[in-house]
Amino acid sequence: MTNKIKNTEELEALYGKPAEASLLKEVNYIHPLYRPYIESSPFLAVATCGSDGMDVSPRGDAPGFLVIEDEHTLLLPDRRGNNRIDSMRNLLENNQIALLLLIPEVNETLRINGTAEIIIDSEILARFSVNGVLPRSVLRIHVERVFFQCGRALIRSGLWQSKYPAEKGKIPPPGQILKSISRDEFDGDAYDAELPSRIVKTLY
Repeated sequence: MTNKIKNTEELEALYGKPAEASLLKEVNYIHPLYRPYIESSPFLAVATCGSDGMDVSPRGDAPGFLVIEDEHTLLLPDRRGNNRIDSMRNLLENNQIALLLLIPEVNETLRINGTAEIIIDSEILARFSVNGVLPRSVLRIHVERVFFQCGRALIRSGLWQSKYPAEKGKIPPPGQILKSISRDEFDGDAYDAELPSRIVKTLY
């Protein structure tokens, strides 16, 4: 029989109390020293949860794409994607949201928890125009918890040093995955051939 943790008391007994710094770092607003993390990040992951379960989705753009509206509010434009809108569907059911921000060559990450609403106000959309293209919507995120995460995970992974590059040819391209899942009904070869230029043309 698998020996597993069954309650919070057992979990806390196993791990012990968090260090003072682990609790002190958390605030319920965007502290001035957390602003540079947000302003410098070109990439973040968005976590949401709905009736179909949880979802984590990547978001990326030039640093500053996650805009600080005030110390309690962030604005996140939704750029072109695959139109699955998993995160959006979840937010309509459950407005809780979590963000994890990464900054190249910085091992510390920033975690932000709160709630979000989907905004389609024309003035707000216009603020995020790129090459004349507007986002479909903007998430207005109401901040409830903000804290940095220490760099152990990124150091262990060697992410910024490319410590563990993928073996050449080991990672299957998207088209081949689609071809296999569809049992050769989907033209994966054509998909892979067209994908690089299509992505460049449809970034915004």
